Amino acid sequence: MKTNYILVLLILLAFFVISFLTNILGALNPSVSLSYNLSETMAGFLPFSFFIAYGVMSIPAGFMIEKYGEKRMMLIGFALALFASVFFACIPSFNVFLFSLFTIGTGMAILQVVINPLLRESGGKENYAFTSVMGQLIFGVASFVSPLVYSWLVTSIGNAENTSLIINLLSGVTSKGMSWTSIYWIFAFLSLILIVLVFLIKFPNVSLEDDEKVGTKESYLLLFKNRTVQLFFFGLFAYVGVEQGISYWMSKFLQTYHGFDYETTGASAVANFWGLMTIGGVVGLILLKFIDSKLVLKIFTSLAILSLSFALFGSAEESLYGFQYCGFLLSVMYPIIFSLGLNSIDKLHGAFAGILVSGIMGGAVIQLLIGFISDFTSLKVGMLLNFVLLLYIFYIGFSAKPLINNKTINLKDKFK
Repeated sequence: MKTNYILVLLILLAFFVISFLTNILGALNPSVSLSYNLSETMAGFLPFSFFIAYGVMSIPAGFMIEKYGEKRMMLIGFALALFASVFFACIPSFNVFLFSLFTIGTGMAILQVVINPLLRESGGKENYAFTSVMGQLIFGVASFVSPLVYSWLVTSIGNAENTSLIINLLSGVTSKGMSWTSIYWIFAFLSLILIVLVFLIKFPNVSLEDDEKVGTKESYLLLFKNRTVQLFFFGLFAYVGVEQGISYWMSKFLQTYHGFDYETTGASAVANFWGLMTIGGVVGLILLKFIDSKLVLKIFTSLAILSLSFALFGSAEESLYGFQYCGFLLSVMYPIIFSLGLNSIDKLHGAFAGILVSGIMGGAVIQLLIGFISDFTSLKVGMLLNFVLLLYIFYIGFSAKPLINNKTINLKDKFK
């Protein structure tokens, strides 16, 4: 199929917006906790409300896309994000915030299920590896940018010296003392742009291979009983749990234990976490051309455990940089676990992919557990749960038995 460059660009823009909305919570955590006087357990309900939507919607979204089509489901996904962002920005109460996070999460879950097969079709099957990596890089860039936008907003709104038109407009519609809520107007604006673009652009008919279709209810029940499926479902569950378990709590940890300003230093640290994850993804792609994926997973996981140890138990400077370096080291885990999983069974890959994506709800459950443990002990003790998750991922590096190994380049053969 001829590459549809306009649609590829739209999908890459969709990756940006999804990431921009998804990975802001870590930077917002201290501000939200202060505004609503939240305990750690209640703070854990924020990512829970967002990521539990993936567990609820990932598999149903696959069935809905086959029935209603990619374009209509993309419009629904961004419409949910637009509605929820405007609703919360207008009524910034805690209960409305939880509802809005779940609604936005539902929209993002739908979009995640839509855009990957759509990218494969519009960019050409032969270019899918390249366009998929481009999507992940754009995803990482947005994750880096969003905390910086938050920091700019909260330090600019209410500052008499700032005469920016955008800041003046946002100041007029933002509740006093809650400048962080202004970013939800940005979310609404981005969602509206995507709705218009999706509506205007013509979509191709996406033809899924039989093995890529979502499957039947019986196929899901069959897979759920498979130990290999369970291994990798909990692998994705653990990965997203530790990714959010570090990025969501790090700013608050740096403020609590080392006195760093969460609106500037903390937000920058979260941004750098995601920025380094993007760089790590590129490095990981190169390494996977020369080293077996299971070995790469074990090396990066071991170093992530070491880096997290410095972050939790080191000096202020070691903690600041230890958290950020974790982003680089976590970067390879999601794609390796996902690909190892799909390469470990010989059928029903479409249904299996839906099950794996639903594992993203680990970002919900783990944050609630960290918050609950922290209320009874301390945030440092609560964040020790991340070590358990990393050890499970390390275990996958030994226990995975893929039917197909990633292809590597033998340098000895190249230079003979």
